[in-house]
Order: sequence, then C-alpha cells, then structure tokens
Amino acid sequence: MKLISENHITTFNDVDILTEGKGDNKRLYISGPFLQAEKVNRNNRVYPQHIMDAAVERYIQEYVKENRALGELNHPAEPMVNPERAAIMTTDLKKDGIYYVGKAKVLSTPMGKIVENLLNDGVKIGVSSRGLGSLKPTREGINEVQSDFMLTTAADVVFDPSAQSSFVEGVMESCEWIMESGVLKPVELEEHRQMILKAKKKDLLDAKLAVFEAFLKNL
Repeated sequence: MKLISENHITTFNDVDILTEGKGDNKRLYISGPFLQAEKVNRNNRVYPQHIMDAAVERYIQEYVKENRALGELNHPAEPMVNPERAAIMTTDLKKDGIYYVGKAKVLSTPMGKIVENLLNDGVKIGVSSRGLGSLKPTREGINEVQSDFMLTTAADVVFDPSAQSSFVEGVMESCEWIMESGVLKPVELEEHRQMILKAKKKDLLDAKLAVFEAFLKNL
C-alpha cells in the first residue's frame, strides 16, 4: 500500500471556525468538508463511493468514537499520527452526498495551542487527509483508489496545502508500506536498512551511496 494524501476539498475558504463554551471551558472547533468521493480530484485520483464509505465507516468506529481521531499540525511524511504532534481531534464525520463533512476540536496540546493562537489572530487554515491504499490507473489516465484503502487521518491542519501534498507525494508515495506485528513499516526503508547491515566493512560506503541514490530518485 502507498501513502495517499489529499487536500482537494477543504481549503482556506471552506473551513468554518466555531467557538463552544465560555471562560475556561471555551474551545475552538473547525468544521467543513474533509473528504470527497466519485469526483476526480486535483491529484488526478478518484475514490469510488463504496470504497470511501467503507473507509470512513471504519475510521468512525475505530477512531472517532474512541476519541483517537487525531490530526497533526502540517503534513508529516508518515501515514500514522504521531500523538506528540497532535493538534486537532475529529469529533464528528458525516456523509453529505459525495462529501464527508467533519468537525474537529482544537486540542490543548502544544501544537493545538499554536493552531488556536493562529486562528485567534485571523490566520486562515486548511485541512488535509491521509490514508493508505493501492492505486490502479484507468484508460483515461486517472488513478482509482482500490478496496484496500484505509483512512489514517481525516484531517491534518495545513497552511500551504499544495506544497505539503507535493512534499508527501514526492518523498513517500513511491514507498510501499506493510503491516508487520501490528506496526506499519516502509518497505523501501527496511530494505535499505538491511542492505547496510549486511554490507561488509569494505562495501559499506558503496551500500550507503546506493541507498542515498535510491532516495534521490524518489524526490
């Protein structure tokens, strides 16, 4: 499976900022369309409705309802959320036609406080999703997301969605991810690590150069 990131729906002008509670109980939320099915997006991908429906339902049951649907501040280059960088938590995700409208609470974590202060100062934000899955090219040259797709983050907070997506796709989309003992691992990185470990002392420099060249080819 490959890391798939999207920022094609919720952009700066689509996000609503909500305030709930008063005083010490005051909390900020962001709301808007987080995901989309059926339409070809700006990344030349399409998510069939039934595939997105299944992925969203699983995400709701395993993450949203369990209060662990976290999102980070800016896109990382990994598929899973790092709790240390959590900034928001999706509290609601509902289907609305081909869209999935979400609501996310801005957390009281260090990253969440950065988001809160930026919002209070009038900074506009966007949100972007992450997932893992296979892509199949169609005759029209569109990449169709396949049935193994799993949503790992409904919404990360981003400030330059296009640049963030380009970074993630350029560095990580060519990398295959596998589940090993319940942990997701990038196949290429593991292969490169084994290459270096198995290299004899006199061949170690050549092995390191080969790994570096392979990394550059994926940029």
